Amino acid sequence: MARKGTKEAREYRKSRIRKKIQGTPERLRLSVYRGNSNIYTQIIDDTKGVTLVAASSLSPEMKGKTKGFTIETAKQVGELLAQKAKAAGIEKVVFDRGGYKYHGKIKALSEGARAFGLKF
Repeated sequence: MARKGTKEAREYRKSRIRKKIQGTPERLRLSVYRGNSNIYTQIIDDTKGVTLVAASSLSPEMKGKTKGFTIETAKQVGELLAQKAKAAGIEKVVFDRGGYKYHGKIKALSEGARAFGLKF
């Protein structure tokens, strides 16, 4: 059997996670995508197929706050997402890490969101 590359391994982990996690109106899905230089998050209602809230390191609110794509940037994106979610009346979510390992920037993003009152 051929060895999987990092992209294939992440896609495999992502499919395993997505089988178990689904966003319902009571507990929406917080989805994360991490690129090489930015991080993107969305809160999604899977029953309607609608994105309700989104935040990323490219958001206008993040302009000038941090330099580069660091753990601190990821934490601030999590905080921004939590603030937008609170304004939209969202309190509970299911965390979909998108196949990424739960450490570093993904962990910082979730801790930032929890610090501003988003419940996982």
